[in-house]
Amino acid sequence: MKKILAALISTSAVIAVFLACGPSAQTRETVTKATVDAWMTDLSNWGRWGAEDQLGTVNLITPEKRKQAAALVKEGVSVSLARNVEKEEAPDNPRPFVHRMLNTGDNLGGGQFVSDEYTVGYHGFAHTHMDSLTHMSYQGKSYNGFEIAQVKEDGTPHLAIPNFKTGIFTKGILMDIPKLKGVDYLEPGTPIYPEDLAAWEKEAGVKVEPGDVVFIYSGRWKLRDEKGPWAASQKSAGIYASSAKWLRERDIAMIGSDASSDVQPSGVEGVGSPVHQLMLIAFGTPIFDNCDLEDLAAECRRQNRWEFLLTAAPIPVGRGTGSPLNPIATF
Repeated sequence: MKKILAALISTSAVIAVFLACGPSAQTRETVTKATVDAWMTDLSNWGRWGAEDQLGTVNLITPEKRKQAAALVKEGVSVSLARNVEKEEAPDNPRPFVHRMLNTGDNLGGGQFVSDEYTVGYHGFAHTHMDSLTHMSYQGKSYNGFEIAQVKEDGTPHLAIPNFKTGIFTKGILMDIPKLKGVDYLEPGTPIYPEDLAAWEKEAGVKVEPGDVVFIYSGRWKLRDEKGPWAASQKSAGIYASSAKWLRERDIAMIGSDASSDVQPSGVEGVGSPVHQLMLIAFGTPIFDNCDLEDLAAECRRQNRWEFLLTAAPIPVGRGTGSPLNPIATF
């Protein structure tokens, strides 16, 4: 009897460990550079909308999709997804936003208007912005085979941000990973796996569908506001490369996050930003970087509602590789 009880206890302990780790820990896919290289072809959207297409997965935001998104507006409550401009130099903001006054109340010179000038190097980890599809290349090519060598001092002749000047108007979904994990924020370097995304769908009662924009909330700005800035380019929470594959299978239109979407370090030896690489180049999926999702998370939690109308309008800078912007969620 003692032997039987001991065996049962031992078996129970093994089961408990398995459950604690979760089945995802047993079956989780490990991604290598060879995996990413294969996905660049196997999961590619090149040619899907024609050889000259420059919109990529934004093509999935159809008139029907826009009408579906508009129907999500029930309360008329809007929330900004943009971080207030960072003007101070910091470890995650080496190129601060520059705001210079041209005319002030002290030097009107008999006129009536005050005015100012903005200068911003928006790519990076400080400013909320949208990456166009020419922002990154792989083996000399960007999305749909356009050659990166054609990008010159005057900008890019292809895949530029004016392609999106009619705006982004579709269903947005927030994936609240700190809530899923029962924490205030994810620690820098925390990877988010496909199993986490699937678990959040189940918990929130939402379904990622073709043409959606998915926002991954890690609590990055809450952590920064509480403990100060750090070198987010070297260490930040974000999705692991296999999550990019999961999102490709759902046919999303765009992805956004409160950092750069990629977990840093990436966990894929030899590939620094596999999510950016797969999304921008292979899938043709533009990216919203450095969104401030704190107010959005608070509103979603208040309403217990995780989908909304998402609108965003980039500045149509000719031959530009992206744009700072202010995405809006409306419930």
